[in-house]
Amino acid sequence: MTADFVAAMEEVLDLYATPYDPLHPKVNFDEMSKQLIEETRAVLAAEVGQLERFDYEYKRNGTRNLFVLCEPQAGWRHLAITERRTKLDFAAQMKWLADEKYPEAETIEVILDNLNTHKAASLYEAFAPEEARRLLRKIKFHYTPKHGSWLNMAEIEFSILQRQCLARRIGDEAILATEVAAYEERRNREKAQIDWRFSLADARTKLKRLYPSTS
Repeated sequence: MTADFVAAMEEVLDLYATPYDPLHPKVNFDEMSKQLIEETRAVLAAEVGQLERFDYEYKRNGTRNLFVLCEPQAGWRHLAITERRTKLDFAAQMKWLADEKYPEAETIEVILDNLNTHKAASLYEAFAPEEARRLLRKIKFHYTPKHGSWLNMAEIEFSILQRQCLARRIGDEAILATEVAAYEERRNREKAQIDWRFSLADARTKLKRLYPSTS
């Protein structure tokens, strides 16, 4: 761990501590892969004293990428399913965020990790330079430190999604989309928030060993 880690961590924690402002939303962004696995035999339903049973044989139907965008303070999240997670896919998500979700926002603070597609350059590969610059005037990226993706609250949202929705075999994209949409609708209806409690003061105390010596 270096001063680079500390600097990136403190920037993210400082941002988390700022009050909610609808004109300057703080949005966490991440992606994950879901393998599509189709049952080849009927599932045996659960009975008294017996859990639901699956056959060991199955059919692989490829994978799909899931993007998550969530604003923990507002209790909002959005999930998008794509075939891949390229620079163009990333750029499309940023355009959706700026133009459809937050058209009135002055600045959108996006917290994300250091994946090579998560760059301003991706927008220039996807759009004309005037359009890329227009979006980047509105979107500001804040990167979690390398090996510090746990600082991204989108990982918490994905963990909940996995437990409540994806922890089973899903055979095709249509079923995946239906399940994910139902999860998103319910969580947004409930305005489910993420109770983040790790502060800048906590970091300087509990992770003191990571900080460069000032003596």
